[in-house]
Amino acid sequence: MKKPFAAFWALSCGLTLGVAFTLTTLAQTSAPATRPTTNKAPITPANLADLRLIQQRVEDVVKKSMPATVAVMAGSGQGSGVIVSKDGWVLTAGHVTSEANRDISLILADGRRVKARTYGINLGIDSGLIKITDKGDYPFVPLGTNKDMKAGQWVVALGHPGGYRKERPPVVRLGRVLMANSRMVGTDCTLIMGDSGGPLFDLDGNLIGIHSRIGAQATVNIHVPVDTYTQTWDRLANSETWGGGMLGLAGAPKVMMGVLTEEHERGAKVVSLIDNGPAAKAGLKPGDIILKLGESAVKGPDELLGLMGRYRAGETVKLIVDREGKTEEVSVKLAARPANMR
Repeated sequence: MKKPFAAFWALSCGLTLGVAFTLTTLAQTSAPATRPTTNKAPITPANLADLRLIQQRVEDVVKKSMPATVAVMAGSGQGSGVIVSKDGWVLTAGHVTSEANRDISLILADGRRVKARTYGINLGIDSGLIKITDKGDYPFVPLGTNKDMKAGQWVVALGHPGGYRKERPPVVRLGRVLMANSRMVGTDCTLIMGDSGGPLFDLDGNLIGIHSRIGAQATVNIHVPVDTYTQTWDRLANSETWGGGMLGLAGAPKVMMGVLTEEHERGAKVVSLIDNGPAAKAGLKPGDIILKLGESAVKGPDELLGLMGRYRAGETVKLIVDREGKTEEVSVKLAARPANMR
């Protein structure tokens, strides 16, 4: 008989204590049940059979995806990535590679070190592409899609938290989707620095995201949707760099390149500010409602994130905001992403 689900993942894969406690309690209090006839993992486990089904699905995902998960060694920085083709194309986060046309190295799950080169970066959404230059056939994972993602579904995150360690394989975290749209996926998978660029899978083993930004809490994190890689593949493969820039807002629940706001009927409402960030220095204040960025109307946080992708660090953008019922203009000089936001 297989080990209880919570115990297995808490001991071998670093599952967060809260999730482990919840699943263990459910397993102990649920009466034995017939194994579900469907292979679809339930969003909310109802009994021990459901837990065992989820456990089996996660084990299958890890077995297939672990060999393709790599550590990225780019200069003095470390991150993660995942191989998506037999000839060695690797998806990662844009801030992990930093720039195109760099010679770097990757460490495979079995400890082998291979040479690689960075390709394109979309700074506006934090996607990056790498190609292994050492000839060979490499283990890879299939690309999924984000079109059917929904809050509550189970996901599996792999990566190298704290950086690569030769005595430890890629670490596995189990979590759920908190929100998803065309520009970001939010989950409660526990991530820290070093995980950036690592893969996020659904329970069918399909790659659905790349770890990007760590939230104010370790269990609130943002991933780049895999669809954005397929939609911009030619630009990434041609070593283009585009998008980027950071306003320096902080809050919840929306985040992109340091820009965090919340929904408001008139635009995107600022929740709080990063100390000494570009927005704070420019005079933006919590409670301001961003109505326009440049000449474009901001209809909400997602619209703001999309508009931000047009600009680069060093450029100055004009914001039109509603401040306590009065219209104000704020000019912000965009900054690059700081290292502590990786």
